[in-house]
Amino acid sequence: MGKSIAIAGKGGTGKTTLIGLILRWMAEQGMKPILAVDADANANLGEVLDVKIPGTIGELREGMKTEVPTGMTKEAYMEYHIQNLLVETGTFDLLTMGRPEGAGCYCYANSLCTKFIDFMVKDYDYVVIDNEAGMEHLSRLLMKDIDLLLVVSDPSLRGIRTAGRIKELVEELRLRVGGLALIVNRASDGKLVDEAYALINEIGIDLAGVIPDDPLIAEFDREGKATIKLPTDSPASIEINKIMAEIFPY
Repeated sequence: MGKSIAIAGKGGTGKTTLIGLILRWMAEQGMKPILAVDADANANLGEVLDVKIPGTIGELREGMKTEVPTGMTKEAYMEYHIQNLLVETGTFDLLTMGRPEGAGCYCYANSLCTKFIDFMVKDYDYVVIDNEAGMEHLSRLLMKDIDLLLVVSDPSLRGIRTAGRIKELVEELRLRVGGLALIVNRASDGKLVDEAYALINEIGIDLAGVIPDDPLIAEFDREGKATIKLPTDSPASIEINKIMAEIFPY
């Protein structure tokens, strides 16, 4: 497998929208092949990318409990259906994880999922993962090594503290992360209050950039438009392009 980027953050930070803009920037730089993995239980990366999702890994895992045909091995069932869940576009491929396994998880199915996903990602030069704040898929199912983890926060002090807890969780789970940086999104005029900068320094997390509040994103959301189609000269597009240009190569 090539380079891997995971993006984490609590709901409402605009994380998934930023991932769409990151994927667009990567494609514009000629970076390919790219696998995008929607590992957020809300599973709305497909909407951001204007891609119809045929199903999720979570649904496939549940189906293995009751739906494997007689005479077909579970391995064959998994291999056949997991390929059908992969959406291929000319720019990137998309795999949607769905909800992580619960308390009564089917561990054999989980091990098969891990096996096939690990095999699948080897075909890509870049893997970009939309992850939950709780890091469930990174810690329990998906990916053993992450080259770069971007934590997205809103500009509030509470949001930045949450980003700090994500950093602590990465350390507690002993996830193998090469680099970790913070992106603050939806900041008024693209600026933070002094207290926010002080808190970021106290937490000890690198600040990759601050993205201004972009009214076009709210307009796209209201009208149900895929935000990957946001104009390239919009405030958010311009700033995320600057951030990514500084981050690469990482």
